[in-house]
Amino acid sequence: MVLNNMEKILISGCLVGQQVRYHGKDALCKEALLSKWQDEGRLVPICPEVSAGLPVPRPSCEIVGRGGGKAVLRGNAKVMSHNGIDRTEAFISGARNALALAKKWNIHIAILKTNSPSCGNNSIYDGTYSGRVIPGSGVTAALLAENGVAIFNEKQLTEVDALLRQLT
Repeated sequence: MVLNNMEKILISGCLVGQQVRYHGKDALCKEALLSKWQDEGRLVPICPEVSAGLPVPRPSCEIVGRGGGKAVLRGNAKVMSHNGIDRTEAFISGARNALALAKKWNIHIAILKTNSPSCGNNSIYDGTYSGRVIPGSGVTAALLAENGVAIFNEKQLTEVDALLRQLT
């Protein structure tokens, strides 16, 4: 059932089963709330990296430098692949694509993949490719948040549901 004039949710494509992650797989989230929203036609999926033209699979990337996604957007940090390729422009382009999609659908909520250099909302990898996670946000999460979109990850679906109830 698709409802008209309902609040849409921007979501990382990998969370709805799209095989777009750096290693060519998905991160399918099998939560009942997500299935409900998908059935209602609320979900608008995007993989910022793929939307910017990066291939699947691709070398893994991390934000190098302090400040996370906000610093990348301001030119004070870079997004680098583990094999030394600067992917900063692609990550910024992907963030802009996600923002354009959010504006097109008048989206106020996004559910993004945790720890991702694009999508992480509370945590990202530390830029050393050691698997260590630090507080911070990815490039897309930072740009969306700066533009008034409430950012959540796949572990925060009850918070998303509460916000949806307030908005509808």
